[in-house]
Amino acid sequence: MKLSKLLTTAGVFTMLVASGAFAQSQRDLIKPISKELTFIFIPKVIHPWYDVVAEGSKFAAEEFAKSGIKVNVIWDQPPQADVTDQNQRIETNIGRKPDGLAVACLDRATNVQMLSEAKKAGVNVITFNSFCDEKFPFVGPKSSYQDGFDLGEYLAKHLNGKGKVGILSGSLTASDHVERIQGFKKALESHPDMQIVFEQPDNDILEEAVTLTENALQANPDIAGIFGSNASNPIGAARAVKNAGLAGKVAIVGMDDLPEAVDAVCDGTITALKAQRQWDMGYWAVKYLVAMNENHTFPMSHDTGSRFITKADCK
Repeated sequence: MKLSKLLTTAGVFTMLVASGAFAQSQRDLIKPISKELTFIFIPKVIHPWYDVVAEGSKFAAEEFAKSGIKVNVIWDQPPQADVTDQNQRIETNIGRKPDGLAVACLDRATNVQMLSEAKKAGVNVITFNSFCDEKFPFVGPKSSYQDGFDLGEYLAKHLNGKGKVGILSGSLTASDHVERIQGFKKALESHPDMQIVFEQPDNDILEEAVTLTENALQANPDIAGIFGSNASNPIGAARAVKNAGLAGKVAIVGMDDLPEAVDAVCDGTITALKAQRQWDMGYWAVKYLVAMNENHTFPMSHDTGSRFITKADCK
């Protein structure tokens, strides 16, 4: 009986010692940062929306600086939403061997090829804003489709389920734009008295969104609503509607919370927005890239969500 207890006690002691040794070995898996880290962000295009992402990335870098980790964040931004240009920038930056590469995918098929090359070259990769592929960590809205669906339902309710509407479709290859349009159209399927009379890409160019909306208003003087799939085109639609003297008569719904868009909500030109939390995208992208360099674990998907903005939110 005593021998049995002694053996049990010895076994427990052995397990505790082994457990302690194992805990120590796990700590040894973490790699201390001993140099300045360089992270390169490549968005889809130069745009005020990404300025907010940059603010988040800067804030995260400043937090790390306080703990002795120097992070240099560089933004390499295409002047236009051009797939070839973006991929060339990705390729060039792979050659620079940064400590991290953060990309907002403009074209899922070709971007995946380039980012796979980056991983093969030993570059830490994270994606943000628009989902690219399950093999890369992603920080952004879980469902762009849902945002489009929600805005479609909101517009349909506002118009009492009937009327002609148009779509400013942003970039034809950006997965988030495409998914929002799919969601918007799905919502309208439940409202047979609503008709889509135009759908045109503005390629994230505000001036193009203005022109397309002006043309749509002339071709369809009885149009009742417009859906904008990105941060630029609700503003472009609002400018065109104001210029035509139709503010408050043509309903506009769209994405994000750029200051001009929010002002248009508050003056009644834009009916509703769904705003992403892009500051968080920049902040967490930097956090996770540092984690990768330290050999910490990190999530493959971080949903930053979105929220409605309507006139009720205006002070």
